[in-house]
Amino acid sequence: MVRDNNVDQALRALKKKMQREGVFREMKLRRAYEKPSERRAREKAEAKRRYRKLMRKRLEREGY
Repeated sequence: MVRDNNVDQALRALKKKMQREGVFREMKLRRAYEKPSERRAREKAEAKRRYRKLMRKRLEREGY
């Protein structure tokens, strides 16, 4: 939504929403073909990274 002809502000809001939803990341991944085996490996690595981050945050919060 553009208010008061302020296109820059509307663009900034749009980019922020797209970033949060992962649109830019998706576009980057789809630029070139990714073999199914590479996709599985990437997704597995991402899952490990997410798990490690979760454990790090939990450790920081609970202090074990």
